[in-house]
Amino acid sequence: QAQLVESGGGLVQAGGSLRLSCVVSGRTFSHFGMGWFRQAPGKEREFVASISWSAAGTLYANSVKGRFIISRDNAKNTVYLQMNSLKPEDTAVYYCAADRFGIGAAVDSEYQNWGQGTQVTVSS
Repeated sequence: QAQLVESGGGLVQAGGSLRLSCVVSGRTFSHFGMGWFRQAPGKEREFVASISWSAAGTLYANSVKGRFIISRDNAKNTVYLQMNSLKPEDTAVYYCAADRFGIGAAVDSEYQNWGQGTQVTVSS
């Protein structure tokens, strides 16, 4: 069982940037596809971005494409989400997730392990 711990959330003004980190322990990180999801109050959890085990494949939700960048550092067992040009509608709890099959899909049911989440609040 992998353990995932997110960090880097906080309060930022619209137009600002944040970088989220997710450290994975307990399993071989380099085998995992990794994803970021988010859930705003009163809304369902939604896909944000994902990256395959090799980093050769990345996917982005249309709402964040061109503003967010997902990356990974296998030597540090860490996946990142660089968030630029933040908007109030990006406000949510952000979760990272691990896919032991290495794909990094855009569907949350493909992920077996989840972090506890980190709050991102964007003020207007």
